[in-house]
Amino acid sequence: MKFVIATHNKGKLVEFKRLLEPMGIEAVTMDITEPEETGATFEENACIKAQAACRETGLPAVADDSGLCVDYLDGAPGIYSARFAEPGKRRLTVLEKLQGVPKEQRGAHFVSAVCCVFPNGDRIDAIGKCFGEIATESRGENGFGYDSIFLQGDLTFGEISSEEKDERSHRGHAFADFEQKLRAYLQEKEGE
Repeated sequence: MKFVIATHNKGKLVEFKRLLEPMGIEAVTMDITEPEETGATFEENACIKAQAACRETGLPAVADDSGLCVDYLDGAPGIYSARFAEPGKRRLTVLEKLQGVPKEQRGAHFVSAVCCVFPNGDRIDAIGKCFGEIATESRGENGFGYDSIFLQGDLTFGEISSEEKDERSHRGHAFADFEQKLRAYLQEKEGE
């Protein structure tokens, strides 16, 4: 089965392929229009992206909208994580805003909302979260986005392997939920 991945983010694309291929799904990308994310939630934005990609390609489309929510910043950057600051300065901006903030006030979590839209209009939604805190400095070369400042235990997501990240991360949790829902959906469709 072929699904189009509704993202222009190369880091997300690598993770999507790694998470979808074991399900027997061929994850492909196409040069598709990036819709304006006008939703007020991660779930709404994921749906906007998946619906647009499905309409444009005629294929089942999978999108996610994800972001970092920092307790000290009242949940920011949240749905604006990709637009929180200039590219290349997002992590630094978060670190600057938390400069001098004690460890017990540096709580944060990642959210990933996954939406899959089928050409017949059917839809599967899944959500995943993971909790940790913001480090005092950027550490590690793995991952992308805010990974190198997001701590779980003693390590940032930038310091752990891709496999470990898939087990612990918001996107890993969302895709585990999505996989169960997709399997149930496909079994139901076979029975029709």
